[in-house]
Amino acid sequence: MTFLERLQTSNFWKNVLKVSIPFFIIVTIFSLFINSFSAIFSGDFDTVYQTNFANNKWQSFWGYKMLFSILYGMYMTNKSTK
Repeated sequence: MTFLERLQTSNFWKNVLKVSIPFFIIVTIFSLFINSFSAIFSGDFDTVYQTNFANNKWQSFWGYKMLFSILYGMYMTNKSTK
């Protein structure tokens, strides 16, 4: 079965979500810790907000992670599907 044929099956997309969602959560947590480690542990969530989400930064923060997670999920699902 070719990649384009796999894209048309619902089972492929279910498996993509099974891989993408946990990966997305892990990448998000890791990214927040990298960007705002000291602010998170000191409880200064206003700084975390200003660093990661204020002034439309949330679009790139979530957008890149979603895109990367979906592409990773598609790659891993395609690789493991026979």
